[in-house]
Amino acid sequence: MITVAQCSSIDEALMLKSVLEGNGITAYVPDELTAQTAPPYMFAGSGVRVQVEDEQAETALALIASAGHDAGSAEPPVL
Repeated sequence: MITVAQCSSIDEALMLKSVLEGNGITAYVPDELTAQTAPPYMFAGSGVRVQVEDEQAETALALIASAGHDAGSAEPPVL
């Protein structure tokens, strides 16, 4: 698994996951439960991660970039 984005909110992470899955890329939000039940812990770390399988990482990063989202930025993408 490779982290392709670190989001500032669970909503942003789930939106990116949806965009990736809509383009045939299986995506995961491993921090989903923590972000929903204890949001302050997410901001102490690196945010809410969006991950994909290793072999889909390049395609996922290109798709995220084409949506105008920097993989590590706190700014939501324009979709």
